[in-house]
Amino acid sequence: MTPSRAAAERDPGLQPERTRLAWRRTTLTGAVVAVLAVKSALHGGAQAPGIVAAALCAALWLGFLGLAHRRIGALAAPRPAALAPRVAATAVLCTVALAVCGAALVL
Repeated sequence: MTPSRAAAERDPGLQPERTRLAWRRTTLTGAVVAVLAVKSALHGGAQAPGIVAAALCAALWLGFLGLAHRRIGALAAPRPAALAPRVAATAVLCTVALAVCGAALVL
C-alpha cells in the first residue's frame, strides 16, 4: 500500500472525539475559574480592582470559548486541518492569563 493511499484510508478512531472532549473540559474549567473569580471579586463588597480582574477573567474565558468552538467545529471534518500556531498560542495565552487572573483574585 502506498503512503498516499494509506493517508486517504486513514481511520482516526476515537482521537477526534477525545480531542473534542478535551476542548470541552478545558472550556468548562475556564468557566468555573471565571465564575469563581466573579464570586471572589464581589465577596465582601465590590471594589474596582476586583471588578476589573473579574471582567478580564470573563473576557478571557469568552475568547477561549470562541477558539474552542471553532476548533470543535473543525474537528467535525473527516480530515481536520492542523491547529494553526497562532491559534494555539492564543489558546495558551488565554488559559494562562485566566489562571493568573483567578489566582490574583484569590490571593
